[in-house]
Amino acid sequence: MKLWQDKREQEMYNSFANLYAIIKTTNKLEKAYVRDLVSSVECKVVCLKFIAQFCTLHSALHGTVPSLDRFIEAYHLGAPAIINHLLSPASRPPSISSAPLRPLPPPPISPLPACSPFMASARMLRPNATLRSLPHIAPVLIPRLLHCHRSNTSSPDNLLEHDSPSPPSGDCIPLIRSCSTKAHLLQIHARLLRSDLVHDPTISTAFLSRAALAPLRDLGYSRLVFERIPRPSVFHCNALLRGYAESGSPAEALRFYNRMRRHLGVRGNPFSASFLLKSCTSICFLSGGKQVHGRVLRDGHQCDSVLLTSLMGLYASCGDCEGAHRVFDEMPFRDTVTWNVLISCYSQNRRSKDALHLFDVMQRPDHGCKPDNVTCLLLLQACAQLSALDFGERVHEYAAREGYDRALNLRNSLIAMYSKCGSLDKAYTVFSDTSQKNVVSWSAMISGLAMNGYGREAVEAFGAMLNAGVTPDEHTFTGVLSACSHSGLVDQGLRFFDMMRDKYGIAANARHFGCMVDLLGRAGLLNQAYELIAKEKAVELDSTTWRTLLGACRIHGHAQLGEHVIGHLIELKAQQAGDYVLLLNTYASAGNWEKVAEVRKLMKDKGIQTSPGCSTTEINGVVHEFTVDDDSHPRKAEIYRMLDEINSQLKIAGYVPNVSSELHRMDDEEKENALSCHSEKLAIAFGILATPPGRTIRIAKNLRTCIDCHTFAKILSAVYDRLVIIRDRSRFHHFRGGGCSCDDYW
Repeated sequence: MKLWQDKREQEMYNSFANLYAIIKTTNKLEKAYVRDLVSSVECKVVCLKFIAQFCTLHSALHGTVPSLDRFIEAYHLGAPAIINHLLSPASRPPSISSAPLRPLPPPPISPLPACSPFMASARMLRPNATLRSLPHIAPVLIPRLLHCHRSNTSSPDNLLEHDSPSPPSGDCIPLIRSCSTKAHLLQIHARLLRSDLVHDPTISTAFLSRAALAPLRDLGYSRLVFERIPRPSVFHCNALLRGYAESGSPAEALRFYNRMRRHLGVRGNPFSASFLLKSCTSICFLSGGKQVHGRVLRDGHQCDSVLLTSLMGLYASCGDCEGAHRVFDEMPFRDTVTWNVLISCYSQNRRSKDALHLFDVMQRPDHGCKPDNVTCLLLLQACAQLSALDFGERVHEYAAREGYDRALNLRNSLIAMYSKCGSLDKAYTVFSDTSQKNVVSWSAMISGLAMNGYGREAVEAFGAMLNAGVTPDEHTFTGVLSACSHSGLVDQGLRFFDMMRDKYGIAANARHFGCMVDLLGRAGLLNQAYELIAKEKAVELDSTTWRTLLGACRIHGHAQLGEHVIGHLIELKAQQAGDYVLLLNTYASAGNWEKVAEVRKLMKDKGIQTSPGCSTTEINGVVHEFTVDDDSHPRKAEIYRMLDEINSQLKIAGYVPNVSSELHRMDDEEKENALSCHSEKLAIAFGILATPPGRTIRIAKNLRTCIDCHTFAKILSAVYDRLVIIRDRSRFHHFRGGGCSCDDYW
């Protein structure tokens, strides 16, 4: 296609092409200039080249303005509209719209006369273009070539001008805080170094904070900036401490804190201790946290409630509930936030009974602290851990009275709490009354149905969710895959697993693989389950996935594969007491008592101790706890008499103790006596003793229910006409009329 009509027009197009080529190379010049690697002489030479191109452009444009449109269309050159936009009064910042132009030293050849016809033509071409269209030309070409470029200290680009005066210190802080790219940050730093502003403590602190914190965090660069500060203050140190604490480099924060005190002579303040505590908390460094605690007391900060609350959080994260409570007791003032931290501490460390106790304590007249919506959320989590339905209903009533139950996150927590307490009817009531259901609401309901043994209903709920136009997330698929696993829906589980990855683009995580291993393993497809995780390279599978396969090996008595799985756990350095117990069960199921003895000896040599079985039940709002052979309960004599009576009645109904559940090598009579004192049997006996006939008995256990206790509960539900709900480590069991909701598949 012919682009020009005559020689003059050809010259014009060639000039434009040369100019565009030069503009495309300014990126290198800009980067070099920012780093102060190009001398002023070199810059002057390059600028003169630009000026020459504009002069050629000026001479070429006379009489050929209409042809400019074709050039713009062919070359897609945005510079005319960009420069026009820059000159327009509408593009100027409001704060300087009426300020006079700041004169610059005139260049050897003024570009303004050369550009004026060019500007006039550009107004007809692309009036809506912005300066962002050419990022390489904006910082260098326009400020240097156009005298109409204003002095605007709020623009990082102006910092490139060597001849401009230093911006006022008051303008620097907003400029630094508004900086959004590393390139602009470097430009600001260069300008500060060329002026005396770098020695201003307020400005240097603001700059260091911006460099050390997200989204521009560069701790190596921040450390270099810090080292060039002659006399760093505590504010400089805190900026760097905070950067280390929030960047996943807690060890660096600890080292820097020691250097700050010992070598720099800077005494920390409460903020220093707070950032340091955050570092210790992230790596559960309890001894380091205790040192900070001592420093806080020595420095006289024991009245700083924010700092002491951070200390409580440290002890909570490290599992030291007593330490957290000591800090709590030492606080001169306790507000609702402080109480919430203590409740969270007990809840996350499996001391939910103590967490629930604090709900009443905090409302006593001597404390007078009102629980808020966060308190309710934490208490509902604790109720779910204990299956404390009565207490959960109390919290629900309180939340409704205070108006907290209108919040969607609390309604979702109520659905989860009722589901984990085995009260699906109440969970569904809350779910149905929630007008604006989100993906969390649906996921909570699906997971609740799954864990209570209603796998097919969970799959139906998943379909209803899709029909409602709600897009599932990774937690939704965890629930629906778990439903398939608990109900033995192998084909549907495989289909949902493929749907998750192929249709919704959700990458499978360790939980999803755990559900699939459980699904295949319980169905007896052990080799397929092993192949699924053995060849997986994209996901770093945790020890839980391998433990799930180990549990399947126990169910099917596959000792050889169980040994292989234990090898993987040893490689992960994640073997726990429960892993060896599963292997013991596998060998015991196969009748290989020699291997059982070997594993027991190995556990003894390694000092591995198993966790005792523990069951809890709630009666009239009070949580009662039982362990194997428990004799600590105040009504122990009545409980054991009731248990003997129950055993007699169940044997009449056909109950025969399953002595294979007892792993110790002893005669059958001794095994039967040992089985009779399992923790869930004691909890059931107490439930029958302490509640009226027909009342539901709810129990939560920390371990998997053994086969004998499962059979015991099934027959008892028919003989005593009771609904018995046991939540063990893997699922819920609803025993009613001699059967179980799991269909003996768990």
